[in-house]
Order: sequence, then C-alpha cells, then structure tokens
Amino acid sequence: MKTDSLKGRDFLTTADFNREEIETIIDVALDLKKRFAIREPHRLLQDMTLFMIFYGMSLRTRNSFEAGMTQLGGHAHYLSPGEIYTPSLDDAVREYRTESVADVSRVLSRMGHGIAIRCFGQAVNWVYGAGQEVLEGFARWSDIPVINMESGMYHPCQGMADILTMKEKLGQLEGKKFVMSWAYSPRSQKPLSVAHSASLLTSLMGMDVTLAYPEGFDLDPAVMDKVRANTERYGGSIEIVHDMKKAARGADIIYAKNWSCRHFFPPETDAPRPEEAQKLFEANRHWICDEETMALANKNAFYMHCLPADRNFEVTSAVMDGPQSAVFDQAENRLHSQKAVMALTMG
Repeated sequence: MKTDSLKGRDFLTTADFNREEIETIIDVALDLKKRFAIREPHRLLQDMTLFMIFYGMSLRTRNSFEAGMTQLGGHAHYLSPGEIYTPSLDDAVREYRTESVADVSRVLSRMGHGIAIRCFGQAVNWVYGAGQEVLEGFARWSDIPVINMESGMYHPCQGMADILTMKEKLGQLEGKKFVMSWAYSPRSQKPLSVAHSASLLTSLMGMDVTLAYPEGFDLDPAVMDKVRANTERYGGSIEIVHDMKKAARGADIIYAKNWSCRHFFPPETDAPRPEEAQKLFEANRHWICDEETMALANKNAFYMHCLPADRNFEVTSAVMDGPQSAVFDQAENRLHSQKAVMALTMG
C-alpha cells in the first residue's frame, strides 16, 4: 500500500491516479468502514476544515462529506453560492456580484485544509466541460487539496463508491463484465460524469467494460481514449453496443442510468437545445432496466445506480427494491470512500 504519494494531491478525476493509488484508497475505505461499524474512533483529521461549495442540489454528496468530516474529527463548512460572491475564472468581475477564482481559492487555502466543489449544469449554462474548468481553476491557485464533488465531466467520488461496492461484492474484479448503460429519463439535461468515471475505474481494474447506448449518446472521445489506454495496460476489454438487452447478456454488473446527448449542448452548439435532445430521448423510451433485462445477466449479477434514480423510467421499482439491487450499498459507500480520499489527501 502506497500512501505518501496522495498527501496534498487534488482529487479532480481518477484519471490522475494510477492503479496502486486507487487500490490504496479502496483499502483505506474498507478499513474506515470497519472502524465505523464497530464504533472505533478514527479522528484522522482532528480540528481540520473542509470548505464545500455547491452550485447545485445534493443529498448524498453533502451529507456524506459533512458526516465524514465529523467522524474524522474535523468540520465541513457549507458555502452556499447564494451567500458568497460567485467565483469567476477571469478578472472581469462584476462589483459585489463575483470574485475571481484565484482570490477565493487563495483565501480559503489560508483558513482550512481542503476545498470541495460541485459545479455543473445550470451553474455554467449547461456548457459541457465548464464545471471541470472551474475546479481546475481552483486547484491552480489553491495550496490545499481540491476535491471534485461532480463537475459534469467527472464524478470521481461517486466512482470510488462504485468501485468499492464492486470490490465488496465480487472480490477479484479482473475479467468481470461491467455494463454501463444509458437509460431513458423524462429530462434531457443530465451530466455524463458518472458514466465517464465508472468507465475509467472499471477499465483501470482490468474489467470487461461494455458501454450500451442509443446512437448519438456517445461519451467524450478524450475520456474514451483514457479508457482504451487502461485496457491496453491492465487487460480487460471495451465494447460499445446499441442494445441494452444485448449488453446485459452475461453481465456481472448492470449500471443503467441516464446521461445527456452532448451534441445538443455547448460547446458543440451555440446554446443549449434541450427540446431537440428531448426528441431523441423520447425515441428511446424503451431503454429501461427491468427484471427481464436483469434475467439476461449472470445469476449473481447486481444492479447499480448513483441515485437519484428516475423510477420506472430508467429502472423499474421491482429492480431498484429487489434482491439484485446494490444502490443503497453504493450510497453508503459514498461516506467511506470519501473519508478515505480526505484522510489520504488532507491528512
């Protein structure tokens, strides 16, 4: 286990970490989960402070970070964007409305030990990649670790909870079939971050990754290049199919959730075109993970979703609440995996 390389590091995407480092985070998460279960104190961040800035709603992320910092002996400050100046990436700030990211980041760096940010969607006018740019701007000026709580491009904290859940249920991950499938939602504006982070981590672990989605819902080519590089280095495989049922055959894990068609949003378009995207969504309403789909997978296969799920659109309640569901294990593991990330980077 190698831990010295993680101290002081930003956690913006798991693509910045090698397999040994990711496995270290998993090992620490499992240890902290055990300590939590037996009520053994583990105040590894005694009197330390994490600043959290949310440019969007959150249930699991905010509560898992706040609870995690408390259990590690520190404190999490919740900074509502409506109660602070809006950070700006350039110097053309509006008086008493915005403040440069360079200034915000340097000020917080002198007062605490970590900065965690969620920024995507409406906060950046649905410009794909803009949220990640904000986080990278904070990291550029910060002297303390910056943690990505979801950027629209990546969701590394969810990814770590996902891979921790898979490790608990399957043990050895190499050679296992992981299916990341698009699923229908009544709303066309959703990030690609979960699909990206899950694909990066499962390929890093040498799994056989199948991406299933209708024509037009392809992932970011730059991310896919990293996924393919992982398969070349660590084994496993990557396959793309356009049929959920076909993808499900022989799967060990089916992770079916929605993501947007980035071709209808900036920077590929001048402005968001959710109405046009919705037409493509409606043409694929049949993309739902149901009991028939799960029956095509391996006998002990399980279903995953980051939550919140669009019940009976993305996935039926019978699957969500059934014996093959791992969604609440994933939700719990947000706590333990994020505690590991904070303890290793901030400690």
